[in-house]
Amino acid sequence: MRTPILLPITLLFACQNPAADKSKAEVDEAKPEATASGTPAAAGTEVIALGPDTSAIEWIGAKVTGQHVGGFKSWRGKLHYVDGKPEASKLEVEIDTESLFTDNEKLAGHLKSPDFFDVAKFPKATFVSTEIKPGGDKGASHTVVGNLTLHGVTKSVAFPVTFTQAGQDVSATSEFAINRKEFGLVYPGMPDDLIRDDVVIKLKINAKRAKAS
Repeated sequence: MRTPILLPITLLFACQNPAADKSKAEVDEAKPEATASGTPAAAGTEVIALGPDTSAIEWIGAKVTGQHVGGFKSWRGKLHYVDGKPEASKLEVEIDTESLFTDNEKLAGHLKSPDFFDVAKFPKATFVSTEIKPGGDKGASHTVVGNLTLHGVTKSVAFPVTFTQAGQDVSATSEFAINRKEFGLVYPGMPDDLIRDDVVIKLKINAKRAKAS
């Protein structure tokens, strides 16, 4: 039995919102397809394959009483990288939504159902950058803008990313919050344990160029 002193402390930590102190993604109407396909590749562009063997796409979802962490096991992408110029580069990612995992097996099954991602109907999620701008929220080196297709909805999203380059290694990291309801993920949760609208997205991209500059 919890003591009267410990009970308020336990409830406080259970109710914390993991998205509260994160940068908020800017969501807008999708860019025209012609823009999303990008301009001709810049001189010196190197196409680097991305995948879960060296990188990660993860998330944190929360409800009133707690939170769960998860991610995707199967996905592939391409970084069209211009040496030392992330703003001239381009990022493409395709995710197999069936590969979703969480720290709770039962929850993973529910998230794959029509209540949430409906992976049978929407087996893929994609992202194609349309612009990478210098400078970003909370000290990020850049802001990535692109079309995200999720749950059958395509919208433009902008979020902060920090790019670093050291020899052959190029990395990009990002942590931001996005409103799930923008993409039709509106399941509310239990009346006494509602699901928070904002989900934290964590991106960790590690790419190796063919040769160092």
